[in-house]
Amino acid sequence: MLLRSAAVVRRRPLRFFSTATETVAKFDANDEHRLTHLRNIGISAHIDSGKTTLTERILYYTGRIDEIHEVRGKDNVGAKMDSMELEREKGITIQSAATYATWDNNAINIIDTPGHVDFTIEVERALRVLDSAILVLCAVGGVQSQTITVDRQMKRYNVPRICFVNKMDRAGANPWRIIDQLRTKLKLTAAAVQIPIGAESKLEGVVDLVKLKAYYHEGPKGEKIITKEIPADLMDKVNEKRQELIETIADVDDEIGEIFLNEETPTNEQLSAAIRRATIALKFCPVFMGSAYHNKGVQPMLDGVIQYLPSPHQVPNHALDAKQNEERVQLSCSSSDPLVGLAFKLEESRFGQLTYLRIYQGTLRKGEWLVNVRTGKKVKVPRLVRMHSNEMEDVDSVGSGEICALFGIDCASGDTFTDGTTALTMTSMFVPQPVISLSIEPKGKESGTNFSKALNRFQREDPTFKVHVDNDKYNVECVTGKPQVAYRETITSRAEFNYTHKKQSGGSGQFGKVVGYIEPMEEANEDGSTVEFSNETVGMNIPSQYFPAIQKGFYEAVEKGALIGGVVTNTRFVLEDGLSHAVDSSELAFKLAAINAFRDAFVRAGPQILEPVMDVNVTAPVEYQGSVIGLLNKRKGTINDSEVRDEYVEVNAEVPLNEMFGFSTDLRSISQGKGEFSMEYKRHVPVMPFVQTQMIEEFKKAQAAKK
Repeated sequence: MLLRSAAVVRRRPLRFFSTATETVAKFDANDEHRLTHLRNIGISAHIDSGKTTLTERILYYTGRIDEIHEVRGKDNVGAKMDSMELEREKGITIQSAATYATWDNNAINIIDTPGHVDFTIEVERALRVLDSAILVLCAVGGVQSQTITVDRQMKRYNVPRICFVNKMDRAGANPWRIIDQLRTKLKLTAAAVQIPIGAESKLEGVVDLVKLKAYYHEGPKGEKIITKEIPADLMDKVNEKRQELIETIADVDDEIGEIFLNEETPTNEQLSAAIRRATIALKFCPVFMGSAYHNKGVQPMLDGVIQYLPSPHQVPNHALDAKQNEERVQLSCSSSDPLVGLAFKLEESRFGQLTYLRIYQGTLRKGEWLVNVRTGKKVKVPRLVRMHSNEMEDVDSVGSGEICALFGIDCASGDTFTDGTTALTMTSMFVPQPVISLSIEPKGKESGTNFSKALNRFQREDPTFKVHVDNDKYNVECVTGKPQVAYRETITSRAEFNYTHKKQSGGSGQFGKVVGYIEPMEEANEDGSTVEFSNETVGMNIPSQYFPAIQKGFYEAVEKGALIGGVVTNTRFVLEDGLSHAVDSSELAFKLAAINAFRDAFVRAGPQILEPVMDVNVTAPVEYQGSVIGLLNKRKGTINDSEVRDEYVEVNAEVPLNEMFGFSTDLRSISQGKGEFSMEYKRHVPVMPFVQTQMIEEFKKAQAAKK
């Protein structure tokens, strides 16, 4: 059996934003208060930036938990959102965890996502259904490799965000350098809406640059917020940074721009409203700061979530109408409209499969029937819950804009559910394409049942089909093969074909003739496909009922190229003419004709082998800069950029995936365990000619050995 792992490609999601904060989706009048006071947010960042610690403080200050527990389970309890034993042991978040809280009479659905690059798909599926996000940055580390990945994901789904510069208590904390990195590295229009009171170990609170108030944190856990006038020694800094904030907003908001050009000063209310407008329109990113671990700055940031991030009805979401040739339609946010929901995450719990659902329009009620749009099956909702990490609270109904979870629903991640009255389907989350394959088989035949059970479960849960086999849970011993790089094949020139499939074996035989050519495709189609069948026949030499068989034959042929058996890509098959026989022609005959015509033309069209190239970011102490660059060069890497900041160097390079096996071990070895890296699929490129020749010979030998 062949399993595939994934890396990142690009796709245009069907989701857009307006440039104002007025309602963009219709809703019921009796929903107005609920929607206006609802936020769906995610918390994302690079690993060890303090996301889970921040979430723990949010839950404490909003009254969802009674005690604060730290990451890594040092007190044998662990952070609330890290419910897995492995998460508490390693001190990292592995899977997204959902909860909800209330703040100042507002409901907040929160998803805490992993920061480790290995679990980036958890961030992807969370951002697909969230209306906004908090991007957490370390005040010392700043914009790091996974920060860039998360930023790219937020931009892919057009998610408005605020930034929180965490760990302001650490030595070397510098929020202004971080804001500069947001502008230069992430290309964000960002400015501080706060400045710190004190620095490093003397951090006492923050000054709000919009309201012009100083907030101090008192009490053993910072639960008491004391509002005071701004300290006199900070007034110059406050005036400087407030003016910078106004100038930045003036560039992206017409109202503040006009006030600024008239050399007037906006009121606090005008400035606050403009920040909200620009943030929701994806034109601005307000930056908050504090220290979650030392209980500083969290409550003012929560105020910012309510003040500057959108409600569900201020975020347009679209679906495809299957009855109207998949025409894109905007969903309402009305609880009385037909139900539309998206299953964005599946999880195995002690009660069975748990399905996380985002309700876009309509109302979901316990005991009602749902229709899975993909399968057409009707399912009943036996139990409806809100999640609080690994705990759950039963509810009777959930309205539009909400996030909930269901039990007993058989589905896959990315399925759309309706009440059966519409044919709307949500665009699924972005799923990376495979770049590594790995063979896996049970060690003994007696393990086959459990083996299949495990694979089926993981494939339903994980849209990337990256399968992890838990021997302890399923009692399966496995034999795994060496990971294989997903090479592809393509053509470089046009080649004609004129192929006749003819077979006579007594009675009616087989006959099908196809004429045309294959040619390279410059770029993928709008739907993302990299191969295309084009019917340009004139006349009736080939009856129309055989065209689907010819197309099917072409698509079957490109699954396995002639060079090394790789998938063929960037190729167009153009059918111009052909011939049929009144008795001997059949769908099978034309399918085989298309397959053999393609294979014959392929070897004459300048075939090439393509290998995946990865975008690699390496961070290590500056004293190892030469060793890191040398290691990348040794692995045929092309260095794109090298930047030294503080005591670290960050190197960006493009490296063939086949050269990256064992890179982690070598990097740790040359950097004494202090280096880290992330990599992401960038594109496929032709291999060197001598490498192609060698690969073809090896493939021929392997095929001969099988015979």
